[in-house]
Formats: sequence, C-alpha cells, structure tokens
Amino acid sequence: MKLAIVRQRYNPFGGAERFVERALAALVAQGAQITLIARDWEDGADADFEKIICRPPSRVAFSGRTGRDRAFARCVQETIATRDFDLVQSHERIPGCSIFRAGDGVHAAWLERRAPFLTPLARYAQRISPYHRYVLAAERAMFAHPALKAVICNSWMIAAEIEKFFGLDREKLHVIYNGVDTADYHPRLSEVHREETRSRLGIAEDAPLLLYVGSGYERKGVPQLLQAFSSLKRRDAQLVIIGADRKLQATKAAAAGLRLAGRTHFLGPVRDVRPFYAAADGFVLPTIYDPCPNAALEAMACGLPMVTSEGCGAKEWIEEGANGWVIDLSKVGALATALEMLCAAAGNGAMRTRARAAVEQLDLRRMSEQLLALYQSLVRKPNPPYPRT
Repeated sequence: MKLAIVRQRYNPFGGAERFVERALAALVAQGAQITLIARDWEDGADADFEKIICRPPSRVAFSGRTGRDRAFARCVQETIATRDFDLVQSHERIPGCSIFRAGDGVHAAWLERRAPFLTPLARYAQRISPYHRYVLAAERAMFAHPALKAVICNSWMIAAEIEKFFGLDREKLHVIYNGVDTADYHPRLSEVHREETRSRLGIAEDAPLLLYVGSGYERKGVPQLLQAFSSLKRRDAQLVIIGADRKLQATKAAAAGLRLAGRTHFLGPVRDVRPFYAAADGFVLPTIYDPCPNAALEAMACGLPMVTSEGCGAKEWIEEGANGWVIDLSKVGALATALEMLCAAAGNGAMRTRARAAVEQLDLRRMSEQLLALYQSLVRKPNPPYPRT
C-alpha cells in the first residue's frame, strides 16, 4: 500500500499526527510505503518516511494565509496527480484527496456557531473575509470531488454536520474517535502528582480545583468561563488555565478585573499536562466549537468529570450528572451552575470512576485497528481518475 498523508505543518507532537502515528507504524510493519506531504517540518519528524515539501514561492508570503493555503493546495494536487498513491489522506481541505480527516471540523459549522458571539461589525467582517470565503469554497469542492472515498470524523457531531451542510453519502462517513494511552492517562496519577502540584501552585488540598486545557481562548470559551467562575459561591475554588493564546496578557487583565487574580493560574503552554490532571477535581472546556479535543479525552481518562458545551464533540461521552454536564455557552448562568456542581463533585469517587469508564475503551490500539480496517477496505476499491486539467 502506498499511502500519502497531507498536513501543512508537520509537527510530530501535534494532535493530527498523533492520531495516525500508531496506524502508520503498523502499516510500515506490513510493508506499506508512507509519504508525508507538508509545507513545513518541525524537528523530530520520522525519518523513515519519504517527505515531499510543498513550500509556496516566497512571493506568496506577502499574500497572507489565503494565498499560502491556495498555493499549498495547488502543489499537493500537482503532486498526487503525478504520483501513484493508493490512498491520499489529507488533514487539510484540499479537493482531490481520497480520504479527508475532519479533525478541525466543518468550517461552515464553525462560522455558524461563532456568529452569535460576535459583534455586528465582526459578523460582517467574517462574512466578507477573503480567507473564510476561500476555505468555504475549498470545503465545498472537496466534499463534491469524485476522488473522495471516505471522511474520517472524530465525533458523531462532525458526521452530522457534514451531512447537514454537504449532503454527503453516510456510507462515506466513518466515526473514529481519537485514541488515548489509557496507561499514561489514568486516575492513579493523582497518587503521584496531586500533592506536589497543588503545593507548587499554592492551592490547598481541600480547595476545589478546576482545570482548562486548550489554545485559542476565544474559540474555547475562556471569556465566558472567567465570567461564570467569578460568580461562584465557592470562593475557595481555584481555576488553572493551560494553553497558548496571543491575548494571554489581556486575558489575565480581564481575570484581575473580575477579582480572580488570586484564584486563577495562567500557566501558558505545558508539554506534560498529566500532573495537572492529577491535581484537578474537574475539567472544564466550554468551547464554542471543538470537534473532539484530545485534552477532554485525556482528562476523562484520568477520572475527571467534565463540563463542556453543545459545540464540543466530547459531549458524546457525557452522562448528565453522572460524569459531567453539557451546557449552552450562550447562557453564562447555566455555565456558572454547572461549575458549582463540578466543584461540589470534588472527591466524588463514583463520578471519577464513571468519567474513566466513558472513555476507557478509546485506547490507541482500538483507534489504529479501525484506521487499518478502513485503509484496507478502501484500497480494494478502484480509484477514479484524477482530472489533470
């Protein structure tokens, strides 16, 4: 089997790459030939794979991300038209690939969910944005392209959105959840890390500690989270926020304005989040839109009950009141109520057990087996001719 994987920026530690890592290793062991097509490589990319660099001409840099993405897509299309790949799996919206992994969700759905949280001027800017118009057009063309054999969805929410916006045949939609190392992410981590991590942060052992993990604060609901957290009756509750954002300092200032400076801990990006899962009593991700975040999977594998939103694919693992709560992010009062209940659940062993049980079967082996089965079924189907015009 000759398999090409398309990713604009190849980061060996990224979520998209981790998704296919074990499946690729299994394919290589079976004699498969893997080619990685990307615009940029980061240190650590596997040297055993063939690499093709699709770097746009230097003049494209001045045309912004729309020109960059268009040039990359064109280069990928030219490459796969001249190479004899059995399957081309793209993690980008590029017409002509045989598999699309919808790890970033549906752009049309993201814009629809985001619009109510914008000012009228920002909604207008979103509607006329050249970049959004380009991505929407590429998305439509990709789903309509005859070369597309399958779409890998990382939640049922995403599969339903693709049906809604593009009317794609359900037989082409394959829900394969992200996998988690259930040995590395386990409730037993609290025995090792809880006391030391809390001590380092200056958090009392009996204080309810809620954890947020994610980059991109606006999309993942951090402004609403801070507002809801500021209204909690439990004044001893603590909030740890992990993840990168260009507006980190402004968000810290907003937290201070809400009198949360002594109760919120902004840690920025953290390579190993496990000690913080161990220290926490609950996980919160009130995102506007998130197809299926790895952090939510890791947190629940560590036994953390979770509060998330209707726009998050991880809601599919929540049993209301048993291992978490799902809220409407537009209602900050509902989020505050859910946070109160999450604080009250601190130390609830039954909820922790049910959180772990909800995702325990989503291990890396199951994910790789599902991917391999899909690839093997697809290579038995003839490829439609790629239009060379």
